[in-house]
Amino acid sequence: MLEINNFVLGIFNILKECIMKKAVLVFVVAGLVLVTLSVWIYQSGFNQSFTDISMYAVIIVIVAFAVFIGLRRLKSLKLNQPPEDELSKKIMQKAMSLSYLISIYLWLFMMYISDKTALHTHSLIGLGILGMAVIFAVCWIVISRIGVKDV
Repeated sequence: MLEINNFVLGIFNILKECIMKKAVLVFVVAGLVLVTLSVWIYQSGFNQSFTDISMYAVIIVIVAFAVFIGLRRLKSLKLNQPPEDELSKKIMQKAMSLSYLISIYLWLFMMYISDKTALHTHSLIGLGILGMAVIFAVCWIVISRIGVKDV
């Protein structure tokens, strides 16, 4: 019986290390994004146009959101809680579905303004992708604050 308990504890420790690696991976990816952003700013020269500053700000907000999620996972791991329980999965599912719906309208708006602006297509696509990330972050924050109805 003791051998079975030791085996189960060994599996639990391996799973805990994997979860810790996933939490640390969030910080590694956020750091790589910041390094890439720094190289991009250095190579292109920092233009103080509204478009460049807004793109940099949106990227930094997305990285801050990722770091926030990573810190929450590390905190729950230190308290020996599961990184995602039923409520956080439900909040994530609701935020994903709402952000998808809003993103569809974002892309319709992007298609409408593509003919009316002088921006290049790749800039519009980049703005659309960043907009989708911001929409998801806002939806997640709002839904986590107001809660999810039990259906």
